[in-house]
Amino acid sequence: MNETVSASGRVQCAGLSIDGSLDAFVRQEILPGLGMDGDGFWKSLAAILSELAPRNRKLLEKRDRFQRSIDAWHLERKGQSHNAETYRSFLDSIGYLVPQGEAFQISTENVDPEISKIAGPQLVVPLSNARYALNAANARWGSLLDAVYGTDVIPENKGVARGGPYNP
Repeated sequence: MNETVSASGRVQCAGLSIDGSLDAFVRQEILPGLGMDGDGFWKSLAAILSELAPRNRKLLEKRDRFQRSIDAWHLERKGQSHNAETYRSFLDSIGYLVPQGEAFQISTENVDPEISKIAGPQLVVPLSNARYALNAANARWGSLLDAVYGTDVIPENKGVARGGPYNP
């Protein structure tokens, strides 16, 4: 195992700083059934993040440029009635809307029904903000925290009975 644990309980592996609980969950619950080791998993994830981070950064910058242009457009027209045709023309002019392309078809294989058949929210968020990233991940199936605290999965013995305040 090529990892170190910081005083804050974060695991350092493959250049990533990982919450210790997440690292333990991945290593003990997920990977054993997949025939992968933890270091290899984190190394692969680090490589993927390294490869895609520049592209993601450019896309986020593009999104920010669009948003600044759209915000400025609305501020310039504050108090005026909305004209859908003018607005669409503006969105076309800044490249926010693109011409419809030719028809195409996509097919997939070996995809779980939760992904392939069941519609769910799709959020694009910056990975630099952990709260946003976690909320985006949880949006697909609902909040994991709500799922745990909204059920009886946590035993209510040894001083952890339900009550009003947060109960660790």
